[in-house]
This record gives sequence, C-alpha cells and structure tokens, in this order.
Amino acid sequence: MKSLSLRSCPRAILHIDGDCFFASCEVAKNPALKGLPVVTGKERGIASSMTYEAKARGVTRGMQLHQIRKVCPEAIILPSDYESYSLYSKRMFEIVRRYTPEVEEYSIDECFADLTGLRRPLRMSYRQIAEKIKHDLDLELGMTFSIGLAPNKIVAKIASKWKKPSGLTIIPAHALHVFLEKLGVEKIWGIGPQTTAYMNKLGISTALDFALKDIDWVKKNFTKPHVEIWHELRGDFIYPLSTLEKHDFKSIGKTRTFTPASSKKDFVFSQLSKNIENACIKLRRHGLFTKNVFFFLKTQEFKHFGAEIRLSESISIPQIIIDAVKKNFDLIFDARQHYRATGIVLMKLTCESTKTLSLFGESVMIEKITHLYDGIDTMAKKYGKHSVFLGSSFLAMQNHQHEGSRGVLTERKHHLFKGETFRKRLAMPYLGKVK
Repeated sequence: MKSLSLRSCPRAILHIDGDCFFASCEVAKNPALKGLPVVTGKERGIASSMTYEAKARGVTRGMQLHQIRKVCPEAIILPSDYESYSLYSKRMFEIVRRYTPEVEEYSIDECFADLTGLRRPLRMSYRQIAEKIKHDLDLELGMTFSIGLAPNKIVAKIASKWKKPSGLTIIPAHALHVFLEKLGVEKIWGIGPQTTAYMNKLGISTALDFALKDIDWVKKNFTKPHVEIWHELRGDFIYPLSTLEKHDFKSIGKTRTFTPASSKKDFVFSQLSKNIENACIKLRRHGLFTKNVFFFLKTQEFKHFGAEIRLSESISIPQIIIDAVKKNFDLIFDARQHYRATGIVLMKLTCESTKTLSLFGESVMIEKITHLYDGIDTMAKKYGKHSVFLGSSFLAMQNHQHEGSRGVLTERKHHLFKGETFRKRLAMPYLGKVK
C-alpha cells in the first residue's frame, strides 16, 4: 500500500462528543429513565434527540410524534429542557478544563481540547489523560461521551465517531491509513453531499483515496478548504482551536415555531417582534450592529414568505428594525394562511454604528434609546431575559410558545428553585462529585 509519508505526531487533539446529549441529560436528571426509549422534542412535534434504546426501535431524528408512536409505542416523549442542557454543557466544559485551558466549545454537546505538552505536568500519557477525562465526564454527569484523540481536529472528530456510544479511539499519525481506508469521503467533517458526488466522479470513494493524492492534483481540482482537509487527513495540524468567545458573526438569526398555527395578524407579528428582540440582545452582547435584515413567515404547509430590508443606519436596537419590518409585514401577511413560525436574520454586521445627521434629530433619538438599552441589558442580567420587553412582543410573551399537548412544561419548570421564574434561570451547575 502506498505510504502517506507522515511526520511524527506534533499535536495531541481531543474531540469530545456527548452521546444522544439532550436525551441523555433527561436520563441523568431522572435515572428511572435509564434503559428506556426516551425522546426529546415534544414541544416541536418532532424528535430532536433520542436514546440508543429509541434508535434501536426505529426512531430517527426529525421523525414526527405520530410516527414515533407507531414504530415505538412505549417511547417516553418529553419536551426539551434547554436550560438544563446548557447547565450540563457548561459543566462538561468545566471538567475538561481541569486538564487543559485550551478548550474550544464547538457546540452545546461537543468540544475540542489541546493536550499537547501536558504529559509531563500531569504525569500521564495522552491516552491516560483522555481516559481520565472520559471517566470524570461519565461519572459526574451521569451520561456517556465518545472521545477521539488524534494529531488534529479533522482526524480527532473521525476518531470520536469510530466507537459510538461511549468509545475512546486513538488515531496516531503512523496508523492513519488503517482508519482512512475504511472511511467513506462523505463521513469526513467538512465534506458535504455535493463535494462527495464530485469526488466520486474523480474516482475518490474513501478518505484514504483523497489523502494519497498529490498536492498539485488536489490544488488543481479543489478549493482552499478542501486542500486544508487534505493536509489534516495526512496528519498535519492546520485548524487551530478557537478558545475565545465568538464575536465575528457574519449574521445572527432567530426563528421560533409556535403551536397551534395562527392566522391572527397581531399574534404572528408579536412572535416576529419577540424574535427581533432576541436577535438584538445577541447583537448587543457581542458589540455588533446590523445594516440589513431579512424576515420571513412560515406557513402550516412549510412555505416561506419574506423580504430583505436595508436600514439607513447600522443599529443594534429593536424598535427601528420592528418599524421597518412592520411596513413590509403588511405586504407579506395573508389572513387566509395559517402560520407556524417566524424568523429574522440580521446581516451586514459591523463593530461600529453609523450615524447620519438629520433635521429631525433621529440620530439623537437613536443615541438616547441605545443608552436606555444599556440599562435594560443590565436589568436582564439581574432579573432575567425579557424582564423588560416591547409592547409589540406582548402577545408572544403572554402566551406559551406551544399550546395543547405540545405545550407540556418540562419537569424543571414544575419544580423551580427559589428565586427562579419562567423568564429567569439560576445558572447553578452541580459542582460536586457523584457518590
């Protein structure tokens, strides 16, 4: 077999992936559910996460509730408890940071960690460090994690998926070809369906086929991102860990589904107003401003109708966006339709606001409102998100996001801690060890 001519492993990168994370959090909260087919996503009407017991009975992600009950009548279908999931996620990252400060929080249920150079300080081999991290995560969080250890992020992500669930796979640089020859190109992180089809036409079906190609051939036939993937498949360290909080967003979007679907204009607009407020909260949190916005309405038949709007100034406050959207909303909304979701996307983001002088003092008004939101954001930190909100969002705030059988409250909301409300959660992840 042709050699990859790899250098010795320059880095030790860990990828940690929570197994069926949302469903596993529910089992961790209620151990009586252990071994049962648990599914989350009741409030959305589709499965968002499921335990392996549910998967074994035919439940798949995105499956509608009535389909779940057909293939798995005994399934325990729960509403998603994102507040609890975020606490488990925070605790997961804290445990990993006991061993290394270089942690990239890639998503709510997965992260990368750089262990390079820690063997001597920790007096353990890289394998032993990975095993210890997995042991602590499994024991203290009451769920399992799949872990991959490799020379870089691409290969570490391949390794973490090699033995699911609860696996620990190490792929050293000298043994890369053993794993790559068994891996289809469609399973490589960063390779989508279109690129997979293109590679297949070029005679590439496995990751090893791609890794063995000459660099000049790769540069001729592929763009820079795929050339970087090629390097990582050969054991090079190309993608650094991003350990800082992300601030360089290209866009910020908020979408919320509600049930039952509604044809009431004021209610649908209120849902959109709430999304705009949420998007602007994130915008201000990262010190960003938007110049272009796109809003849309989704019907019960999953058809989308929307419009893009250009603002005269780069701003971060919701009132001006809502006023601009309102004019176009009347053109989009159709009272004969039933709508199930609204969404907003803020684009052309910048770190600086733009102010234009006017005879009527709009810039002065915007500056005053901006200072007002400094106070509102301070209040939100103390009393919870949406402790103060706009009147246009009142109907959305007054009603539950989902009514009827899909509006069942999570167990956490039935048993709030002292000081908690539906709008405020106490960020108190468990810090002790399970006995």
